[in-house]
Amino acid sequence: MISLAAGGALALTGVAALPGSAQAATSPTAYVANFYGDSLSVVDTSTNTVTQSITVGNSPVGVAVGPSGAHAYVTNFDEGTVSVVDTDSNTVGATVPVGSNPLSVAVTPSGAFAYVTNSGGTTVSVIDTATDAVTATVPVGNGPNGVAITPSGATAYVSNSDAATVSVIDTATNTVTSTVPVGSSPAGVAVSPSGAFAYVTNSGGNTVSVINTATDTVSSTIAVGSGPNGVAFDASGTRAYVADRGSDDVKVIDTATAAVTATVPVGDGPARVAVAPSGTAVYATNVSDGTVSAIDTGTNQVTTTIGGFDGPYGLAFAGAPSPARADIDVRLTAQPHLNILVPYLSYTLTAHNTGPQAVGSATLTAKLPPGTKATNLAAGCTASGTTVTCAYGGIADSASVSKTFRVPLSLLTLGPVKVTGQRTASAPSDPGSANDTASVTCHAVSVVLVTCP
Repeated sequence: MISLAAGGALALTGVAALPGSAQAATSPTAYVANFYGDSLSVVDTSTNTVTQSITVGNSPVGVAVGPSGAHAYVTNFDEGTVSVVDTDSNTVGATVPVGSNPLSVAVTPSGAFAYVTNSGGTTVSVIDTATDAVTATVPVGNGPNGVAITPSGATAYVSNSDAATVSVIDTATNTVTSTVPVGSSPAGVAVSPSGAFAYVTNSGGNTVSVINTATDTVSSTIAVGSGPNGVAFDASGTRAYVADRGSDDVKVIDTATAAVTATVPVGDGPARVAVAPSGTAVYATNVSDGTVSAIDTGTNQVTTTIGGFDGPYGLAFAGAPSPARADIDVRLTAQPHLNILVPYLSYTLTAHNTGPQAVGSATLTAKLPPGTKATNLAAGCTASGTTVTCAYGGIADSASVSKTFRVPLSLLTLGPVKVTGQRTASAPSDPGSANDTASVTCHAVSVVLVTCP
């Protein structure tokens, strides 16, 4: 197992992960898999401290977080499973059986699927994230190790450690469309933000193969340190970072020149690297000394060494919690009630919560035509001139609350009668204004002949 073993043997040492308790993080959260601790450490990157330890399966290795940040996927090497962690509650919500010795995992940009390399065999398991079940198994080369997916989501690149190749998977059909020869014992894979290149670390050859994704051929080979493993790009794609386990450092590659421009000493046995969402720091997991190094991308120097891990290996970020939001869809309907004595139009003003959070309170108004007034107001509604204001209490996600009122018709009412409803206030914040208004127009020929849509 090349990616876990330096020189072909496991040599993981470390200290116990901090149990801690969940704390609200204001910066992106880092999730670190503890191979020896059978746990996932939660790191608050604003303070660079371990705030919680989540029990997962046996010997967790790889970690990936979906694009929404709602779930982290953890490969359990000795158990043949993937733990699905709810990042809101930091609890395991599902455990998915996959193949033998699952190592790495990558989630598609849509968040719909997670691709898992089964290093003990020759397959990649595809997990449907909606059902947390394997929906496809893709044959690849011997000893699949790293996996990365293009920004378009159309292609997955899988390094085959025992075959010295990279399998190119069409994610629409889950079939291998190309096999690319690379260096000895390929391990980590990363695709550039543009999708133009895939970088593959050859841990047995001390090089990085650069694959042109347009042709699926190696366009250049970059010499790095000893035993390169993890690799990651910055957001601009101008730099790539490589964790060199054998030389205990991180190499910085200028992607324009395909050359190493800096060497950053870190801890003992760096395995994986990941660039923080801010772009100001790169984190490296040091398997053999139980630490994680935080590197300043501006100075290429370690600014913080975080302890409290037990064989830290895989690493992934989830964004800072977004503000609570609840989108209100305003709906308005009208119904004529016609008789000679008291003709009127009845209106129903509805606040429908499309989520994602529950609505705590909301205020909707209805603007009536000039010269009209509202009567028979529902509880929580008031009228002032031609404006009706309705207060709504709590509304659960996907639920609706309606308020009603009437507009009497006079003998002189002729032509269109238009009423417009609008959201004027709500809590928590409403993420979109496109559905904040609704109008309905009835047409009156006389007090006994009125039509409404």
